[in-house]
Amino acid sequence: MEKITIDGVELTLSPVDEIAVQWVGGVDLLRQITAAWITVAKDDKPLNPRLVGKPGTGKTTLAYHAAKNILKRPVYIMQCTMDMRPEDLIITPVIGDNNRITYHASPLATAMIQGGVAILDEGNRMNEKAWASLAPLLDDRKYVESIIAGIKIKAHEDFRIAVTMNDDASTYEIPEYIHSRLQPTIEIGFPGAEEEFEILKINIPFATDDILNLTVGFLQKGHRHGSAYSVRDGVNIARYAIKVMHEKYHEPINDAFRFSLARVLGQKALAFYLASESELEDPGDVSWGISN
Repeated sequence: MEKITIDGVELTLSPVDEIAVQWVGGVDLLRQITAAWITVAKDDKPLNPRLVGKPGTGKTTLAYHAAKNILKRPVYIMQCTMDMRPEDLIITPVIGDNNRITYHASPLATAMIQGGVAILDEGNRMNEKAWASLAPLLDDRKYVESIIAGIKIKAHEDFRIAVTMNDDASTYEIPEYIHSRLQPTIEIGFPGAEEEFEILKINIPFATDDILNLTVGFLQKGHRHGSAYSVRDGVNIARYAIKVMHEKYHEPINDAFRFSLARVLGQKALAFYLASESELEDPGDVSWGISN
């Protein structure tokens, strides 16, 4: 693993995140996040966008795709949790051989050092103490301080950051002084039917159009009724239905889909699907996507 020395302290850097993801959907959303990151004059500074939406709407995928494929920068993803401490965000001491303490830079700190893009995933799960340690990074000072290692880390001029935030009840309120540093807000909604079909097709290339159309039909009805069923849910439903049909060779596609739906999302989701089937004469025959 790569190491670097700052003010006499040797740090072990985190590896780059290499993920096989592809953003399908709104070009406008890509433009919004890249516009936040660019600078248009010598005295201009990049912004720190926050991507807000329901779980599973592709917030992390959007940020990763924009950073890796538009900005062409290395990407470092850090999963935020409710018990995250300031030292978890910056530098963590690790006891190595011969009881020697070594210092490991977090993905965030590594991105700062390397001039990469840091994605703080589900940032509104962090508590205020953790956020307070990032305040100087998110304004014009552009640094963080590690009490553990006794050093200050200044961000490379190419460093960029984005924060994803789930729009659900299991999160903290972001302090106002942090909220004002995380701008602009980019809202990620559920995709339309054709986009949803293409996303499923990319994630499950071996799926038939029939199973994908059933899945998209269910998801789209959920979106219309305000249910937070996501593309991620759809991928799991379709994938398990395919496995069920493979295991039980003569299982009808509709039966396999309903069985998978109940096992993946529960009986409430199945009841919703059965109650809404009347919206379509034969949901299995309706093409929600682009079929050959």
